[in-house]
Amino acid sequence: MIRSALALWVTVLLAACGQDAAAPELPPANPALWEVTRADGGTAGWLFGTIHALPEGARWRTPVVDKAIVEADMLVVEAKDLADDGKLAATFTRLSHSADGLPPLSQRVPEALRARLRALLAKGGYREADFKAIETWAAALMLAQLADDSIGENGVDRALLRDFRARRVEELEGIEGQFAIFDSLPEEDQRDLLGAVVEEDTMTAGDTAKLAKLWLAGDMTAIAKEGDEGMLADPELRAALLTDRNIAWAERLESFYKAGYRPFVAVGAAHLAPPGGLPELLEARGYTVRRVR
Repeated sequence: MIRSALALWVTVLLAACGQDAAAPELPPANPALWEVTRADGGTAGWLFGTIHALPEGARWRTPVVDKAIVEADMLVVEAKDLADDGKLAATFTRLSHSADGLPPLSQRVPEALRARLRALLAKGGYREADFKAIETWAAALMLAQLADDSIGENGVDRALLRDFRARRVEELEGIEGQFAIFDSLPEEDQRDLLGAVVEEDTMTAGDTAKLAKLWLAGDMTAIAKEGDEGMLADPELRAALLTDRNIAWAERLESFYKAGYRPFVAVGAAHLAPPGGLPELLEARGYTVRRVR
Protein backbone atom coordinates (compact mmCIF):
# COMPACT_ATOMS: atom_id res chain seq x y z
CA MET A 1 0.00 0.00 0.00
CA ILE A 2 1.31 3.41 -0.95
CA ARG A 3 0.24 5.04 2.29
CA SER A 4 1.99 2.36 4.31
CA ALA A 5 5.19 2.75 2.32
CA LEU A 6 5.19 6.52 2.77
CA ALA A 7 4.64 6.19 6.51
CA LEU A 8 7.67 3.96 6.75
CA TRP A 9 10.18 6.16 4.94
CA VAL A 10 9.08 9.78 4.63
CA THR A 11 9.24 11.97 7.72
CA VAL A 12 7.98 15.30 6.46
CA LEU A 13 4.87 13.96 4.74
CA LEU A 14 3.31 13.04 8.06
CA ALA A 15 4.94 15.62 10.27
CA ALA A 16 2.14 18.15 10.27
CA CYS A 17 -0.97 16.17 9.47
CA GLY A 18 -3.39 13.86 11.22
CA GLN A 19 -7.03 13.61 12.14
CA ASP A 20 -8.93 12.61 15.25
CA ALA A 21 -9.77 8.91 15.19
CA ALA A 22 -10.88 6.22 17.60
CA ALA A 23 -7.87 4.64 19.27
CA PRO A 24 -7.35 1.09 17.97
CA GLU A 25 -6.39 -1.84 20.16
CA LEU A 26 -2.61 -2.07 19.94
CA PRO A 27 -0.09 -4.72 21.06
CA PRO A 28 2.51 -4.18 23.80
CA ALA A 29 5.46 -2.11 22.65
CA ASN A 30 8.38 -4.06 21.21
CA PRO A 31 9.74 -1.91 18.33
CA ALA A 32 12.91 -3.00 16.57
CA LEU A 33 16.25 -1.71 17.88
CA TRP A 34 19.80 -2.60 16.78
CA GLU A 35 23.13 -2.01 18.52
CA VAL A 36 26.10 -1.13 16.31
CA THR A 37 29.49 -2.31 17.60
CA ARG A 38 32.99 -1.36 16.46
CA ALA A 39 35.70 -3.91 15.65
CA ASP A 40 37.19 -3.36 19.13
CA GLY A 41 33.90 -4.35 20.76
CA GLY A 42 32.89 -0.84 21.79
CA THR A 43 29.38 0.42 21.17
CA ALA A 44 29.24 2.73 18.15
CA GLY A 45 25.55 3.55 18.46
CA TRP A 46 22.00 2.33 17.89
CA LEU A 47 19.59 2.05 14.97
CA PHE A 48 15.90 2.52 15.67
CA GLY A 49 13.30 2.05 12.97
CA THR A 50 10.49 4.55 13.38
CA ILE A 51 7.02 5.11 12.10
CA HIS A 52 6.46 8.79 11.49
CA ALA A 53 2.97 8.99 12.99
CA LEU A 54 0.96 6.76 15.30
CA PRO A 55 -2.69 6.39 16.28
CA GLU A 56 -3.71 8.38 19.31
CA GLY A 57 -2.90 6.60 22.54
CA ALA A 58 -0.13 4.44 21.13
CA ARG A 59 2.71 3.72 23.56
CA TRP A 60 6.03 2.68 22.06
CA ARG A 61 8.72 3.12 24.72
CA THR A 62 10.46 0.10 26.29
CA PRO A 63 13.22 -0.15 28.92
CA VAL A 64 15.71 -1.27 26.25
CA VAL A 65 14.90 1.70 24.01
CA ASP A 66 14.98 4.15 26.92
CA LYS A 67 18.37 2.81 28.03
CA ALA A 68 19.82 3.38 24.56
CA ILE A 69 18.37 6.91 24.48
CA VAL A 70 20.04 7.71 27.81
CA GLU A 71 23.41 6.28 26.76
CA ALA A 72 23.52 7.99 23.36
CA ASP A 73 25.26 11.35 23.03
CA MET A 74 23.62 12.37 19.77
CA LEU A 75 20.31 11.93 17.95
CA VAL A 76 20.35 11.45 14.18
CA VAL A 77 17.04 11.84 12.33
CA GLU A 78 15.93 12.34 8.76
CA ALA A 79 14.68 15.88 9.43
CA LYS A 80 14.76 17.80 12.70
CA ASP A 81 12.52 20.86 12.21
CA LEU A 82 9.30 18.86 12.42
CA ALA A 83 7.70 21.22 14.94
CA ASP A 84 8.15 24.18 12.61
CA ASP A 85 4.90 23.97 10.67
CA GLY A 86 5.62 27.32 9.02
CA LYS A 87 8.91 26.07 7.61
CA LEU A 88 7.28 22.86 6.43
CA ALA A 89 4.53 24.73 4.64
CA ALA A 90 6.81 27.36 3.13
CA THR A 91 9.29 24.78 1.84
CA PHE A 92 6.56 22.62 0.35
CA THR A 93 4.91 25.61 -1.31
CA ARG A 94 8.18 26.84 -2.82
CA LEU A 95 9.21 23.47 -4.22
CA SER A 96 5.78 22.24 -5.26
CA HIS A 97 4.69 25.19 -7.40
CA SER A 98 5.73 25.49 -11.02
CA ALA A 99 5.70 28.59 -13.19
CA ASP A 100 5.72 26.39 -16.27
CA GLY A 101 2.47 25.38 -17.86
CA LEU A 102 1.38 22.03 -16.45
CA PRO A 103 -1.30 19.80 -17.96
CA PRO A 104 -4.51 19.31 -15.99
CA LEU A 105 -4.10 16.79 -13.20
CA SER A 106 -6.46 14.35 -14.92
CA GLN A 107 -4.08 14.23 -17.88
CA ARG A 108 -1.24 13.20 -15.58
CA VAL A 109 -2.84 9.84 -14.76
CA PRO A 110 -3.91 7.04 -17.11
CA GLU A 111 -7.38 7.42 -18.56
CA ALA A 112 -8.55 4.39 -16.60
CA LEU A 113 -7.84 6.22 -13.32
CA ARG A 114 -9.46 9.55 -14.11
CA ALA A 115 -12.84 8.75 -12.57
CA ARG A 116 -11.11 7.62 -9.38
CA LEU A 117 -9.02 10.79 -9.39
CA ARG A 118 -12.18 12.90 -9.59
CA ALA A 119 -13.65 10.97 -6.66
CA LEU A 120 -10.47 11.43 -4.64
CA LEU A 121 -10.42 15.17 -5.34
CA ALA A 122 -14.04 15.42 -4.21
CA LYS A 123 -13.19 13.47 -1.07
CA GLY A 124 -10.59 16.07 -0.16
CA GLY A 125 -12.73 19.06 -1.13
CA TYR A 126 -10.39 19.89 -4.02
CA ARG A 127 -11.08 21.07 -7.54
CA GLU A 128 -8.84 20.03 -10.38
CA ALA A 129 -8.06 23.71 -10.93
CA ASP A 130 -6.43 23.80 -7.48
CA PHE A 131 -3.56 21.76 -8.95
CA LYS A 132 -2.92 23.72 -12.12
CA ALA A 133 0.44 25.01 -10.81
CA ILE A 134 1.21 22.07 -8.51
CA GLU A 135 3.90 19.65 -9.63
CA THR A 136 2.87 16.04 -9.96
CA TRP A 137 4.90 14.72 -7.01
CA ALA A 138 3.36 17.33 -4.72
CA ALA A 139 -0.15 16.50 -5.86
CA ALA A 140 0.57 12.85 -5.08
CA LEU A 141 1.70 13.67 -1.54
CA MET A 142 -1.27 15.95 -0.93
CA LEU A 143 -3.73 13.30 -2.06
CA ALA A 144 -1.93 10.57 -0.12
CA GLN A 145 -2.66 12.44 3.10
CA LEU A 146 -6.41 12.11 2.63
CA ALA A 147 -6.41 8.54 3.95
CA ASP A 148 -4.41 9.36 7.04
CA ASP A 149 -5.92 8.94 10.48
CA SER A 150 -2.68 8.91 12.43
CA ILE A 151 -1.42 11.74 14.58
CA GLY A 152 1.74 13.53 13.58
CA GLU A 153 2.09 14.97 17.07
CA ASN A 154 2.25 11.38 18.34
CA GLY A 155 5.07 10.52 15.96
CA VAL A 156 8.19 8.87 17.32
CA ASP A 157 10.45 11.43 15.64
CA ARG A 158 8.94 14.35 17.53
CA ALA A 159 9.14 12.54 20.86
CA LEU A 160 12.82 11.74 20.32
CA LEU A 161 13.57 15.33 19.38
CA ARG A 162 12.12 16.37 22.73
CA ASP A 163 14.24 13.75 24.53
CA PHE A 164 17.42 15.12 22.95
CA ARG A 165 16.64 18.82 23.20
CA ALA A 166 19.69 19.33 25.46
CA ARG A 167 21.97 17.13 23.35
CA ARG A 168 23.32 17.29 19.82
CA VAL A 169 20.86 16.57 17.01
CA GLU A 170 21.92 15.96 13.40
CA GLU A 171 19.68 15.50 10.38
CA LEU A 172 20.44 13.29 7.40
CA GLU A 173 18.40 15.28 4.88
CA GLY A 174 16.27 17.99 6.45
CA ILE A 175 12.87 19.22 5.37
CA GLU A 176 14.08 20.70 2.10
CA GLY A 177 16.20 17.66 1.32
CA GLN A 178 13.26 15.31 1.74
CA PHE A 179 10.94 17.30 -0.48
CA ALA A 180 13.78 17.72 -2.98
CA ILE A 181 13.96 13.95 -3.38
CA PHE A 182 10.47 13.98 -4.84
CA ASP A 183 11.03 17.23 -6.72
CA SER A 184 14.02 15.73 -8.54
CA LEU A 185 12.13 12.67 -9.77
CA PRO A 186 11.63 12.52 -13.54
CA GLU A 187 8.09 13.47 -14.54
CA GLU A 188 7.38 9.90 -15.61
CA ASP A 189 8.18 8.64 -12.12
CA GLN A 190 6.16 11.44 -10.53
CA ARG A 191 3.18 10.32 -12.59
CA ASP A 192 3.74 6.72 -11.54
CA LEU A 193 3.61 7.95 -7.94
CA LEU A 194 0.41 9.91 -8.51
CA GLY A 195 -1.20 7.00 -10.32
CA ALA A 196 -0.30 4.64 -7.49
CA VAL A 197 -1.82 6.99 -4.90
CA VAL A 198 -5.06 7.27 -6.90
CA GLU A 199 -5.22 3.55 -7.64
CA GLU A 200 -4.69 2.56 -4.03
CA ASP A 201 -7.02 5.05 -2.38
CA THR A 202 -8.50 2.30 -0.26
CA MET A 203 -6.56 2.68 2.96
CA THR A 204 -8.80 2.73 6.01
CA ALA A 205 -8.34 3.26 9.72
CA GLY A 206 -7.88 -0.49 9.97
CA ASP A 207 -4.98 -0.33 7.52
CA THR A 208 -3.13 2.37 9.43
CA ALA A 209 -3.76 0.52 12.69
CA LYS A 210 -2.35 -2.63 11.07
CA LEU A 211 0.85 -0.78 10.18
CA ALA A 212 1.14 0.57 13.73
CA LYS A 213 0.69 -2.96 15.11
CA LEU A 214 3.43 -4.35 12.86
CA TRP A 215 5.79 -1.58 13.93
CA LEU A 216 5.01 -1.92 17.64
CA ALA A 217 5.58 -5.69 17.38
CA GLY A 218 8.93 -5.14 15.66
CA ASP A 219 7.86 -7.39 12.77
CA MET A 220 10.52 -6.39 10.25
CA THR A 221 9.56 -9.14 7.81
CA ALA A 222 6.05 -7.77 7.50
CA ILE A 223 7.33 -4.19 7.48
CA ALA A 224 9.66 -5.04 4.60
CA LYS A 225 6.69 -6.49 2.72
CA GLU A 226 4.65 -3.33 3.32
CA GLY A 227 7.54 -1.20 2.13
CA ASP A 228 7.86 -3.26 -1.04
CA GLU A 229 4.26 -2.74 -2.08
CA GLY A 230 3.22 -0.55 -4.99
CA MET A 231 5.71 2.05 -6.14
CA LEU A 232 8.73 0.50 -4.45
CA ALA A 233 8.41 -2.37 -6.90
CA ASP A 234 9.44 0.18 -9.54
CA PRO A 235 13.28 -0.01 -9.73
CA GLU A 236 13.75 3.72 -10.43
CA LEU A 237 11.50 4.81 -7.58
CA ARG A 238 13.02 2.29 -5.20
CA ALA A 239 16.52 3.54 -6.02
CA ALA A 240 15.61 7.21 -5.56
CA LEU A 241 13.41 6.87 -2.49
CA LEU A 242 15.11 4.07 -0.58
CA THR A 243 18.32 2.44 -1.84
CA ASP A 244 20.34 5.53 -2.78
CA ARG A 245 19.38 7.28 0.44
CA ASN A 246 20.47 4.30 2.54
CA ILE A 247 23.88 4.26 0.87
CA ALA A 248 24.39 7.97 1.54
CA TRP A 249 23.20 7.61 5.12
CA ALA A 250 25.54 4.71 5.89
CA GLU A 251 28.51 6.84 4.85
CA ARG A 252 27.29 9.72 7.02
CA LEU A 253 26.75 7.47 10.03
CA GLU A 254 30.24 6.06 9.73
CA SER A 255 31.61 9.61 9.89
CA PHE A 256 29.88 10.04 13.26
CA TYR A 257 31.23 6.72 14.52
CA LYS A 258 34.77 7.61 13.45
CA ALA A 259 34.46 10.97 15.22
CA GLY A 260 33.75 9.14 18.48
CA TYR A 261 30.03 9.86 18.77
CA ARG A 262 27.51 7.24 19.92
CA PRO A 263 24.39 8.28 18.02
CA PHE A 264 20.85 7.06 18.45
CA VAL A 265 19.77 6.89 14.81
CA ALA A 266 16.01 7.09 14.26
CA VAL A 267 14.84 6.69 10.67
CA GLY A 268 11.83 5.17 8.95
CA ALA A 269 11.64 1.44 9.62
CA ALA A 270 11.76 0.53 5.93
CA HIS A 271 15.32 1.88 5.81
CA LEU A 272 16.41 -0.87 8.20
CA ALA A 273 14.78 -3.77 6.40
CA PRO A 274 16.70 -6.04 4.02
CA PRO A 275 17.81 -6.08 1.33
CA GLY A 276 20.00 -2.99 1.36
CA GLY A 277 18.95 -1.73 4.80
CA LEU A 278 21.25 0.23 7.09
CA PRO A 279 22.19 -2.78 9.27
CA GLU A 280 23.34 -4.65 6.17
CA LEU A 281 25.26 -1.66 4.79
CA LEU A 282 27.03 -0.96 8.09
CA GLU A 283 28.02 -4.60 8.43
CA ALA A 284 29.60 -4.33 4.98
CA ARG A 285 31.68 -1.45 6.39
CA GLY A 286 33.07 -3.67 9.16
CA TYR A 287 30.64 -3.03 12.02
CA THR A 288 28.73 -5.66 13.95
CA VAL A 289 25.01 -4.88 13.96
CA ARG A 290 22.95 -6.91 16.42
CA ARG A 291 19.24 -6.67 16.96
CA VAL A 292 18.63 -6.18 20.66
CA ARG A 293 14.86 -5.86 20.50
